[in-house]
Amino acid sequence: MSDTQVKSPLIVAEISGNHQGRLEQAMEMIELAAQNGADMVKIQTYTEDSLTIPSTRDEFLLKDGLWKGYNYYELYKEAKTPREWMKPLFDHAREHNIILFSSPFSLEDVDVLEQAQCPIYKIASFELNYPQLIAYCAQTGKPMVMSTGLATLEEIDAAVEVAVANGCKDLTILHCESHYPADPSTFNLNSIPFFKERYQCKAGLSNHAIGDTLDIAATVLGADMIEKHFAKDRESGIDAAFSMTPAELRELKDHTVTVAKSLGIKGVRLNDLDIKKRAMRRSVYLVKDIKKGETLTNEHVKIIRPAMGLEPAKLNSVLNKNAKQDLIAPLPLNADDFI
Repeated sequence: MSDTQVKSPLIVAEISGNHQGRLEQAMEMIELAAQNGADMVKIQTYTEDSLTIPSTRDEFLLKDGLWKGYNYYELYKEAKTPREWMKPLFDHAREHNIILFSSPFSLEDVDVLEQAQCPIYKIASFELNYPQLIAYCAQTGKPMVMSTGLATLEEIDAAVEVAVANGCKDLTILHCESHYPADPSTFNLNSIPFFKERYQCKAGLSNHAIGDTLDIAATVLGADMIEKHFAKDRESGIDAAFSMTPAELRELKDHTVTVAKSLGIKGVRLNDLDIKKRAMRRSVYLVKDIKKGETLTNEHVKIIRPAMGLEPAKLNSVLNKNAKQDLIAPLPLNADDFI
C-alpha cells in the first residue's frame, strides 16, 4: 500500500469571455484570481473567423441554452479574447506570479501564443476531433491539457495518440460535460481515475456545474486539476451565470485543500494527536490490595480508563499468577509484578 499523501488539485480560473471585451477587466480578473487562490488562469484564443463564418443559415443559429438567439459568428465575436491582447495578458500574469495559459482554436492562434510565451496549451472539448491542432500544440514540446466533453473513448484514444506521437510528454486529461451550466447528474466523475490508469497521465475536471460539490468529489477521486469559469460577479460576463465569483474561488481552493489533506494515505495512520489520546483508553488496574505470594484473580482487577496499566487483551496472561510483592490499590497493573 502506498503512503503517498494526496495532493490538492491545481485550481484553474477560466476567464473565457467574462472580460466583456475590455483588456483592463481581463487584467483585473487575472489579479483577482491570483488573490483568491487560483493556481493558474486560462483564457481562450480565437477569432470569429477562425471558428466559423458569418451566415444567416438556420444551422448557424443557437436555438436554446444560455446563448439562445445568437448565431455562432456573433457569439464568438463578442466573447473572443483578441489576439493583440496575448502579450500584455501574459506579461501581466507573470508580473503577478500566476501561470496563464490558453486554449487555441487554430494553428494561427498557436503561433500568436508562442510569441507571447504561453507555457501550456489546452485543447477544448469541441476541438478534440481536430488532430491538426492537437499535433501543432504538441510539437511545441509544452505541457498539454485536453477536455473530453462530447468525445467517445475512441476519440479520446485518438487524441492522446496524436499528442504523444507529436512530442507531448506532460498531459492532463479533464473529464467535462460541455453544457452551460452542466447538470451534476450527467457527470461521470469515475472517468478521472480511469483516465489516469488508461493513459498513465494526470487527470481532472473541467466543471461547468454551479457550486463546488463535484469539485470536492473530483478531489476525492484524485483530480490533479480542476478548471472552472471565473467572473468578477454573477452579472459581469457572457459566461457569468455559471462562473464562480472571487469569493467562491477562495472557497473552492480552501475546500479542495482541506479535503485533500483529509484523504491521507492508503492504509492506517495515527497522527500525533491520536498518539497522545491513546493514554485515555482503557487498561487493567489493580483495585483490591494483594499480598506477596497471593494469587491474582478477577476480583483484584478492573478494566478502566486511563491507559496506564496492562493492555486489556493481556489480562489473561497474568491471572492466576502470584504477586512478587505487596501491591496497594489503586494501581496500574504491571505484568512484571507477577510470577
